Amino acid sequence: MNEHMKKNDRFDWTLTLLLFLFFLISCIAIYSAQSTGQYVGRNFMVNQIFWYGVGAVIIAVTIFFDSFQYKKLAWILYGFGLLLLIGVYIAPESIAPIRNGAKSWFLIGGLGQIQPSEFVKVFLILALSRVITSHHEKNPIKTLKTDFILLLKLGITTAAPVGLIMLQPDLGTALVILSILTGIILVSGISWKIIVPIYGAAAALGTGIIYLVVKMPELLEKYLHVQTYQFNRIYSWLDPYTYASGSSYHLVKSLSAIGSGLISGKGFRNGEVYVPEAHTDFIFSVIGEEYGFIGGSIVISLYFLLIYHLIKTALDTNDPFNSYVCTGIISMIAFHVFQNIGMTIQVLPITGIPLPFISYGGSSLMGNMFAMGLVYSIHFHHRNYMFSSDKSLNI
Repeated sequence: MNEHMKKNDRFDWTLTLLLFLFFLISCIAIYSAQSTGQYVGRNFMVNQIFWYGVGAVIIAVTIFFDSFQYKKLAWILYGFGLLLLIGVYIAPESIAPIRNGAKSWFLIGGLGQIQPSEFVKVFLILALSRVITSHHEKNPIKTLKTDFILLLKLGITTAAPVGLIMLQPDLGTALVILSILTGIILVSGISWKIIVPIYGAAAALGTGIIYLVVKMPELLEKYLHVQTYQFNRIYSWLDPYTYASGSSYHLVKSLSAIGSGLISGKGFRNGEVYVPEAHTDFIFSVIGEEYGFIGGSIVISLYFLLIYHLIKTALDTNDPFNSYVCTGIISMIAFHVFQNIGMTIQVLPITGIPLPFISYGGSSLMGNMFAMGLVYSIHFHHRNYMFSSDKSLNI
């Protein structure tokens, strides 16, 4: 690649096209969702367009910083994120109101509610990437001891935001952060002799808990003092129609909407099934009902293309820090998509996780656009030199 190539050639046009397509899908789906139920008369689509504009500005700013600068900023942003989470927890309800049982938002005059955890996810990706690169620089010779120390560092770095988010409480976001940690650990170079036993034990523990909840809940009630009503989310996921009037109301409505869309859907704004929170967490239900299997498949294919592009960006850069950042972003986006779409079709339990770039929400969209800004930056500042082992240049 020519050293003096134009900036226009270094701009990530493929990512721009994908984001533009998500923007169109988001506006169309939200416009349909706001025309039903209690949303009649609300104009979420205009707000979403505004937040996309803010996201474009975030990308424009983010792209001008390179990986060296983000390495230096990683701990500052991480610390700032923790301060925001602490602020949400200790702030009075007039500033940080309780919404749906969680205290996760700041009220910002004129802008609505801002959810700090959406930005903390990206700050954490930068911090974890910094931890790994710094560790490998200081320990060029790998041993099981150095790998275990690295794993401990990553765990401690992740524990602080997870703990603060669980205090809100927000299980969905905590799971996203754990998925980010999992993805980054898998590419961190830590020996599989450490990874396999730990993740195997975690999988066995999770399976065992679900089995006890379903088969022997009395043991959990007796020894862990867990109340029966706390199992309802799992019960309503496994048998939604038994709890159709209560905890599985959203799921039953979502299944009815997507199922009634059949192959090609009912058409734009012809949805007939009322799904609560259709413009946010259950936006895929709107797409499934109005555009059917074909429309849903197109949306899923776009996410596959996005993840493929992010993987390609991670492989093209020779800066390990950039590769880890891309891996964290891939893990975050992939988990969001899998969990959100999975919960609308009963593959996974319901959690309050939005569909990236499509669900309505300023905080989620800005956080994701910041993540995409990092990808733009990696693509923009990366250069290849035919006869040089150093294939990255900081500008």
